[in-house]
Amino acid sequence: MTVLLVLFFFTTFLLIDHFRSRKAVTVPALQVAPAREAPVPRLQPALVGGFAVPENLRYHPGHTWALSESPNLVRVGMDDFASKLTGSVERITLPQRGQWIRQGQKMCTLHRDGCAVDMVSPIEGSVSDINQALAENPKLALADPYGEGWLVTVQAPDAKTSFRNLLGGALARWWTEESANRLRVRMPMALGALAQDGGVAMNDVTTHIPDQEWLPLVKEFFLS
Repeated sequence: MTVLLVLFFFTTFLLIDHFRSRKAVTVPALQVAPAREAPVPRLQPALVGGFAVPENLRYHPGHTWALSESPNLVRVGMDDFASKLTGSVERITLPQRGQWIRQGQKMCTLHRDGCAVDMVSPIEGSVSDINQALAENPKLALADPYGEGWLVTVQAPDAKTSFRNLLGGALARWWTEESANRLRVRMPMALGALAQDGGVAMNDVTTHIPDQEWLPLVKEFFLS
């Protein structure tokens, strides 16, 4: 029931954003950031509910992100909320190169303390590469989920369609704030964890909850 309610709100906000964007056609999106010849530095992500939300990414409600690197090549990873919710995973099972993954369906599996939880893909296509460094050192996902902790790259023949189904901008920030609020309701003991260091969530906000409670919690947020 919770997943259905969340998806209802997600669809509603996508429709609102769609009609707003149609009314705002007179303001080109490219005016926000003028073109630069020099390499663009890594963006400083906004903090929402204690979690980093970089503006240059698009997000799936299951807390994975996608970054377009070329018209059909997409880099994929887990967002900051997911990395802090999973904490120090022992192993990450990544898909095989050449494997076809579908948007909203299983992409990889996280293993922690004898429990396993799947993460869904934000994009549809064929896996072109996997992060071998992450497979050997899963702590990268926790230390740098938007950089060295990326998961896979995907050749997506219809990337534009997949990206239209993802969250960005204000919708991504709203979704992260809503997720943080739901986590506080589900885990009142996490309130202090989310308020440390000036509002930045600690690395493992679920470290003190039993495994039997952790597994259904992450499955709910990861939509798996």
